[in-house]
Amino acid sequence: MKVYCLPEQEAFPALDQASDDGLLAVGGDLSPERLQCAYSRGIFPWFEQGQPILWWSPDPRCVLYPEQFKTSRSMRKSIQRAAFRISYDCAFEAVITACAAPRDVQGGTWITQDMRNAYCALHELGCAHSVEVWQGDELVGGLYGVALGHVFYGESMFSRVSEASKFALKSLCEKLKAEQFHLIDCQIESQHLLNLGAQTISRARFIEEMNAGLQYDESFMKWC
Repeated sequence: MKVYCLPEQEAFPALDQASDDGLLAVGGDLSPERLQCAYSRGIFPWFEQGQPILWWSPDPRCVLYPEQFKTSRSMRKSIQRAAFRISYDCAFEAVITACAAPRDVQGGTWITQDMRNAYCALHELGCAHSVEVWQGDELVGGLYGVALGHVFYGESMFSRVSEASKFALKSLCEKLKAEQFHLIDCQIESQHLLNLGAQTISRARFIEEMNAGLQYDESFMKWC
């Protein structure tokens, strides 16, 4: 299949043009306008240092409905013992920097400096948000993503102590459930996410449910 090369300022191709693994387009930029356009169509960037910008729309899609988050008894006990404290949008740059830290012996990360700059710009516009987990004054876990309408597009999470990232996701689900958000886009399936209640649905169903959620105004929601 020929990969669609995306010049600056050009619209994305139709989602059915994506390859079997979900790759839809190559190139373009990471401007706030393009990122918002991409997310509102069910498309996200994912690439490594040295690669061009790669845009994806996989089928099937991994999602988590906020009310379906699974909390095990052992998780609850661990969280209680840890005495975590939660906050929102208090340390966005610190969260995305922690998420970008290399997690393998090769030292690789897909959250490049350009990606960090792009999502910090989205955060300044009120579209990207972070969840922070603290022990005392120490940031020990968290996650970040993009909110449009009543849809949260999760990007990455990190944990420096046991259960911290799970607590971040649990707290986010509780907040989004209270605000009647439709779903959390988890993008790619993993056993870790499935264990926490995520599931895979077809891209067509994801787009349908996402579009329903985008009809709502998210600007009223207080994150801090």
